Amino acid sequence: MAVILDGKGLAKKVLVDVKSRVESAGLCPGLAVVIVGDNAASRVYVNNKKKDCAECGIKSEEFALPADAGETQLLTLIAELNARADIHGILVQLPLPDGYSEEKVIQAISPEKDVDAFHMLNVGRVLTGDYSFLPCTPAGVMELLDHYNIDPKGKHCVVVGRSNIVGKPMAMMLLHRHATVTICHSRTVDLASFTQQADILVCAVGKIEMITADMVKPGAVVIDVGIHRKESGGLCGDVNYEDVCQKASFITPVPGGVGPMTRALLMRNTLAAAVSHKAN
Repeated sequence: MAVILDGKGLAKKVLVDVKSRVESAGLCPGLAVVIVGDNAASRVYVNNKKKDCAECGIKSEEFALPADAGETQLLTLIAELNARADIHGILVQLPLPDGYSEEKVIQAISPEKDVDAFHMLNVGRVLTGDYSFLPCTPAGVMELLDHYNIDPKGKHCVVVGRSNIVGKPMAMMLLHRHATVTICHSRTVDLASFTQQADILVCAVGKIEMITADMVKPGAVVIDVGIHRKESGGLCGDVNYEDVCQKASFITPVPGGVGPMTRALLMRNTLAAAVSHKAN
């Protein structure tokens, strides 16, 4: 039976640390959260992030635009937030409604305030290892591995998913920690032949319970980034948890695994942005 990697518990410790550092530095970090439209899941995520801000002593401001506001209005808002000295981080909740270019919107955010680390400049910095911010989800995964003394060095790590938000930066972070990394994706032939080799398997493919026990190496560390709602109403991930936890050595639950860590690392990035602003 696998040891559960408790992201919820570790996230609380990260938030306590952020709050302590905010208070000791005498800072008032400001995070602007922009939401466009009325996507129910996005609303839940935004509300949770606002709660985290309150817990850490970070000032959060929400900017809600209707779905039909238009890209020009959104870009104008981002430009105004870029210019505000009291706003240190800007987060635009994704996905955006149809008719918006997510790439254009992301690139409009000042790299110094891009606490999601999605801007191409910050993505490039992750690639070289000389970064100001790390993308929150991969950084949360690394924090979990470190907390449970799981060293990627020399391990074969397989990342299923190649998104710019999770898969690619996740692979780079593991590579920086001296892992041998394989990236798999929707066009990979015989996916199981790769996942069965993984000492550390990171699943970020976005397909409900796609990874089954027969695809996992005995004793592997399994990190599930996915989150889905079942027809029954419960939540699950990309991994068939009930079966895989019998075979893995460590596993993240859904919910309570990677998700809380993603939000906690956003708070840490916002603090880092405020510290950098004060230094400059």
